[in-house]
Amino acid sequence: MFDEDLVVEYFERLRRGRIGYVERELEVRPIEGKAISIVGPRRAGKTYFLVNRYFKDVDGSMYLDLESVEFSRVEAVELLEILSLYEARYNSRVEAVYLDEIQNIGGWNRLVRSLLNRRYRVFISGSSSKLLPRELSTSLRGRTLSYLLLPFSFREFLRAKNYRLKMPASETEIQKIKFLLREYIKYGGFPEVTLLNLKEKLLKEYFDTIFYKDFVERHEVRSINTARAIFEYLFQNFSEEVSIEKIKNFIENQLRIRTKTTIYNYIDKITDTMAVFFIDKYSLSIYKRKKWPKKAYICDTGFSLISTFSKDIGKKMENIVFLDLLRETNRKPLLHFYYWKDYHGREVDFVVKEGLEISQLIQVTYASGRDEIERREVKSLIKAGKELKCKNLLVITWDYHNEETINDQKVKFIPLWKWLLKKHTTRQTKNAESQ
Repeated sequence: MFDEDLVVEYFERLRRGRIGYVERELEVRPIEGKAISIVGPRRAGKTYFLVNRYFKDVDGSMYLDLESVEFSRVEAVELLEILSLYEARYNSRVEAVYLDEIQNIGGWNRLVRSLLNRRYRVFISGSSSKLLPRELSTSLRGRTLSYLLLPFSFREFLRAKNYRLKMPASETEIQKIKFLLREYIKYGGFPEVTLLNLKEKLLKEYFDTIFYKDFVERHEVRSINTARAIFEYLFQNFSEEVSIEKIKNFIENQLRIRTKTTIYNYIDKITDTMAVFFIDKYSLSIYKRKKWPKKAYICDTGFSLISTFSKDIGKKMENIVFLDLLRETNRKPLLHFYYWKDYHGREVDFVVKEGLEISQLIQVTYASGRDEIERREVKSLIKAGKELKCKNLLVITWDYHNEETINDQKVKFIPLWKWLLKKHTTRQTKNAESQ
């Protein structure tokens, strides 16, 4: 049962409460009969994303924060009454319905299907601690399209800082952009961390909340010490190859217990938080691809302030490249990433595969000049290029830009800041040309 006066008051407060918003790059394309699910790690900005879309068409849409007290006792069928109330109050036909914290409504999946059947466009998001991304998909039985929202990209970070780079960039502007990139590498891209002070305190709060609410409480984890050890190990060893055996040895040395079965179980649950991601080693054999070891990456480099004891900027650069590649999967669902490693231990950070084709090989290194780039890294890239029949070879550096022909193979070198900004500029140009 809902209180009509309280609900109207909620709508009035919402419509008056427009706030500053950093425009996100995530592009969603509604399809009739499909709900749009926005998924991602805690505090990445899912709520603000929905609210901003609502404000772009206030009269033609309705936004409900289902954690707000006005809806604490509302049942699914009453949402249809609230929708009618909204249309009558503002004399407008609602076409899009935004439902945040959808898990708070019993029978929410039936509600969403009912709204879709009535030809409303439906956008939903849920709490990481109560509703897993895969549950959004399975509960709606194929009637949803999921989009991943991560913390700010570097382009969004610059927008939040009100910084606009003019091209061609002067040397002063390049130094400024690299200064901001160092800040982004250190503190990451969580929206609140970017925009507010007390950055370290916010990051620590997020880290603990993800661990306790999204991992321990959500999955009713019993062995807290083991869970914490695995969690911290993964965050300490991001951008590195990790194996079950390494984790087992670490925990046995730390806690003096045997935990191999528990490790497999807990790692599966940790990935549900969307705070840690794994990529497979490239192989044509699915059996070999799915075996451990794998490489681990984290959802935001700011967490490295809490979990690591190293200032390894190269690892953070690699993690940032991974996250930017991962964002692309929203536009290109057939995009997949692997790392390559041969029996000599030569390694390439990213094998980018689109459909059946390997489109690019990427190496990431914290190097300011050609002489700082390890010979082994370039040799590994060329070796992988020949083996995988890929000619698009790229080395992302800190401050070296060039194109070289090595062993009859062209290798491009580009600074991280330029790669991050150029990628988005190229996409904008293509979009403009297609319109």
